[in-house]
Amino acid sequence: MVLSDIVTGIQLVKQSVDFIKSSINTVSDVNGIVDAVENLLDGEQQLNAKRSKKDGIRLRDQFGIKSVAHEIIDAKLAAEERYNMSVLIDQRFGHGTFKSIVDLRAQRMQEAKEHAKQVAKEKKQKQDEMMEIIAIGIGVLLLGGLLVVIAGALMVDAMERGSPSFSEWLHGS
Repeated sequence: MVLSDIVTGIQLVKQSVDFIKSSINTVSDVNGIVDAVENLLDGEQQLNAKRSKKDGIRLRDQFGIKSVAHEIIDAKLAAEERYNMSVLIDQRFGHGTFKSIVDLRAQRMQEAKEHAKQVAKEKKQKQDEMMEIIAIGIGVLLLGGLLVVIAGALMVDAMERGSPSFSEWLHGS
């Protein structure tokens, strides 16, 4: 976990709350509040992602007191700031507003994940169908080629035996 990544996440959280604190009662445009809430949730998500991602980090850095302390304190600061923002928004727009925002965001994210899974499933199904069609086509070509080879071999055999030619056989001569 890189310290600069953590700082970026926690700064995003703090800036969002500072914006809400300074403009919650005077805001005439909802976009500012929406952006601040989104930044808060994104910053919190960045912190959580950085906490769980340990790739390429030395064991000493992962288990060092400095790293562990940063993770825990930053997570608590983010939770505290999230609570502060929820109180400000609920006071301004009514109890449960912040929870409704967070719940709706989570629902939409889940729907987007499910949609992406469905799209991937449909794409794989189409790819499987295309492979099946190609396999059938190759099978038909191979069967046709085999029939041509057999017919050719029979004609060569018939000509070597002195049997009537195909055109004579066809016309019944």
